[in-house]
Amino acid sequence: MKTSIAEMTVGSPGAGSGPEETPRWHLRRWVAAAAVIVLITIGVVAVTDPFKSGQTAVIGVRDNSYPTSIATVTRQSLSSQSEVDATLGYAGSYTVIGRVQGTVTALPDDGQVISNGQSLYSVDGSPVVLLYGSTPAYRTLSSGTSGTDVQQLNADLLSLGYVTSTELSSTSDEFGYWTTVGVEKLQAALGVTESGTLAVGQAVFLPSALRVTTLSATLGGPVNGAVLQGTSTTRQVTIALDASEQSEVKVGDPVAISLPNNQTTPGVVSSVGTVAVASTNGGSPTVTVEVTPTNPAATGVFDQAPVEVLITAGTVNDALVVPIDALLALATGGYAVEEVETSGIHTLVPVTTGLFDSADNLVQVTGSGLAAGQRIVVPNT
Repeated sequence: MKTSIAEMTVGSPGAGSGPEETPRWHLRRWVAAAAVIVLITIGVVAVTDPFKSGQTAVIGVRDNSYPTSIATVTRQSLSSQSEVDATLGYAGSYTVIGRVQGTVTALPDDGQVISNGQSLYSVDGSPVVLLYGSTPAYRTLSSGTSGTDVQQLNADLLSLGYVTSTELSSTSDEFGYWTTVGVEKLQAALGVTESGTLAVGQAVFLPSALRVTTLSATLGGPVNGAVLQGTSTTRQVTIALDASEQSEVKVGDPVAISLPNNQTTPGVVSSVGTVAVASTNGGSPTVTVEVTPTNPAATGVFDQAPVEVLITAGTVNDALVVPIDALLALATGGYAVEEVETSGIHTLVPVTTGLFDSADNLVQVTGSGLAAGQRIVVPNT
């Protein structure tokens, strides 16, 4: 139901003795009426954005001096979007622990990428090789042993070309003749004794290639615990999202990543944390949300760089849309918009809100008497 807003006349000094007074709208009002007319809350009103929990967006000021303008109700597709701070870097964090005693005789450079079958570092002139696998190296692997770690080794030997698929299956967890042959070829490539046995400390299993970030050991110093730290080479954006907003984001949501060079590249939410972490600065608890760039090469080589991420949490098609600022909070609850009819009469049209797009300051609305093309009042910015 639409509610008319009474027109008021403002007189000029000396009214009654000069030219006829010019009527104008009393820009904001004390709307009072019969039971069917609702009171508009006077003053600043706010609507909570579902992505900005705990924050408010100013909707309008209802007084005689606040300037207004006219917007149009549109019918269009709308996405629920919110922009959040994030960090661009690499996925994973790994620490390589030295398992053999001796003097460190070779170390990689910061930022160096080490792949399957390559040397991570050397002790007493003997290289420690990186192999791919999720199970850490914890024992000597030799003929007759079996298990997950052996299966990893077999898959690596096949991937590196030291054996063929007709000689050894990548799913085999048995250390047999062809595993011994493959290990000997690996050791020959590394320049160490071809024993056919992989001793503890001679290899390190990690899930993927390693990008070196920190060297803990010193060249010429003893092996003492951690030798180096690194990450994977997979590009990743990490968001510390307000825990109250966790339900608004899900795996698979598309995002747009604003890079430090002012370029934008797409991405997809790859994981949403379930454990809230207390803020160290007294802020709200957060959960970790991870984003995978669709085109990793477009992110360049930035590491631990601040970026902005525009998250799209939902989309509706063919929706009636108005500026968020057009919403008026009703004293009885809910919202309305102020329509300007072709006759010049201002009326209130109650509406129900749907998706909010805080990035573009738009909101989906439905309501009887509301249609595309109608003119509505919004405060000037």
